[in-house]
Amino acid sequence: MKTTGSVNGIISNIVIVKADGAVAQNEICYVHTGDTRMMAEVIKVIGDAAYVQVFDSTRGLKIGDRVEFEGHMLEATLAPGLLSRNYDGLQNDLEKMDGLFIARGSVTDPIDFGAEWEFTPLAAAGDRVTAASWLGEVKEQWVMHKIMVPFAMTDTYTVKSVAAAGKYRVTDTVAVVTDVEGCDHDITMVQRWPVKQAVRCYREKPRPSRVMETGVRAIDTFNPMAEGGTGFIPGPFGAGKTVLQHAISKQADADIIIMVACGERANEVVEIFKEFPELVDPRTGHKLMERTIIICNTSNMPVAAREASVYTGMTIGEYYRAMGLKVLVMADSTSRWAQALREMSNRLEELPGQDAFPMDLSAIISNFYSRAGLVTLNNGRTGSVTFLGTVSPAGGNLKEPVTESTKKAARCFYALSQGRADSKRYPAIDPLESYSKYLEYPEIRAYLDEHIEKEWVDRVYAGKTIVQRGKEANDQINILGDDGVPVEYHERFWKSELIDFVILQQDAFDDIDANCPIERQKMMYEMVLDVCRKSFGFADFEECSQFFKGLINLFRQMNYSEWKSEKFEDYRKQIEAYVDAKTK
Repeated sequence: MKTTGSVNGIISNIVIVKADGAVAQNEICYVHTGDTRMMAEVIKVIGDAAYVQVFDSTRGLKIGDRVEFEGHMLEATLAPGLLSRNYDGLQNDLEKMDGLFIARGSVTDPIDFGAEWEFTPLAAAGDRVTAASWLGEVKEQWVMHKIMVPFAMTDTYTVKSVAAAGKYRVTDTVAVVTDVEGCDHDITMVQRWPVKQAVRCYREKPRPSRVMETGVRAIDTFNPMAEGGTGFIPGPFGAGKTVLQHAISKQADADIIIMVACGERANEVVEIFKEFPELVDPRTGHKLMERTIIICNTSNMPVAAREASVYTGMTIGEYYRAMGLKVLVMADSTSRWAQALREMSNRLEELPGQDAFPMDLSAIISNFYSRAGLVTLNNGRTGSVTFLGTVSPAGGNLKEPVTESTKKAARCFYALSQGRADSKRYPAIDPLESYSKYLEYPEIRAYLDEHIEKEWVDRVYAGKTIVQRGKEANDQINILGDDGVPVEYHERFWKSELIDFVILQQDAFDDIDANCPIERQKMMYEMVLDVCRKSFGFADFEECSQFFKGLINLFRQMNYSEWKSEKFEDYRKQIEAYVDAKTK
């Protein structure tokens, strides 16, 4: 028997329900108003009073309206057919919705339950299996989608039978397994999993040991992201967070992309819907949307759904990770999620923390970020979820609680600077504020030594030192004037500008410069460092600035030239001759 209850109080999206029986934390319930059934989640229980957050507008709801508790948490439906779909935070398929706006209480199936899939068995009768063991596979777009023992099945089982190769619907039984007590369990292609529980069906979760290439020089060269790592991009409005996210999602070395638009403005979400189906995936030649899932929650949707959207995105990412795939989950923006937590906390009259955010905000964010990672599956394969969130601090203040709490959880920090954005230095990643803690990992150092060059991390730090010294020299020049400092200060400043213009800046809208392979980054960075190590002996600051402006122009033309083309090699020779003439 389901527990029922009645509405006893209404505080915007928070509804107080007098329950007639046992109710659990995070349990799902349905609030009935007229003919409409609205989903809600229990967020607090005090005696027989359950505080539930409703995922729809509560306008018109009355005291005494009926509530039904479902006995389970908010769950994601996991099955073939997730790729290329656009969902809301509750995993309703937006393309199946009617009308311009989502009607209250609207529910659509997340997948097509009538579609047939070409199933190929991977397990055989007699095999011993556990949760997440692969039983078979179907081809979803160009990804081999593994059919697994459901994550909720915690024992060890013996495969009794597996369906023969052929076409099946997701609800058809494709395998039968027997538990230790001799009971049979039918397994289909579809399973459900609570979004707020991490999927832990793997052998171990080692530290990240490989770098995830993004094609963005300011990230790959200066502050690399690890495969299975975590990072975030804070920055003020207009600093280029969305463009940078699009560039990373298009170029990153990942099999599956999950975009979570969490409380973003509707026009930015429409951009994703419009742009992604048209983008050609440079890795496969297919449309990028074929390996992308979009979970959309705009700023005018109820705030309660913002929290659901980030958890739904992460759960789907963990599902594909269990197939041995590399998944990139991107959330834009986690500030909106934190604002939703603040709003709910205030309505519950909880003790507020800094800036009225919940006291446990840091723990909530850390707990969520910890779900990303590289894992070794039970069959010895590896899979990973790399998480990259954006934060929109009010007024670009990087000392506000959401940024500070995220800093403790994420290992990469890509601070977007308003000053760099205003001077059109894109991507506006501040080279001095930003960092990657993965450069300190011995595993990552060994990986870079093997795949790029010996002592590569030391070269990265050398470049960062040049940029830091250049900033210090520029501060002196601004205070004392061009003639008030030695020429060496100007040389130091222009060497840092060379690294900035050639390595740190990149044109996301140019077909060639938008994506820079790691081999090309290595060559360009070494050429720039080689120039920075030379002493030139300029007569005055004007000669120094003219020389470096000409050199930067040649390097920029090289960046726009196709890799290893005749034009590219020609610019390389021109640069060598240009530098040799001055050093001689």
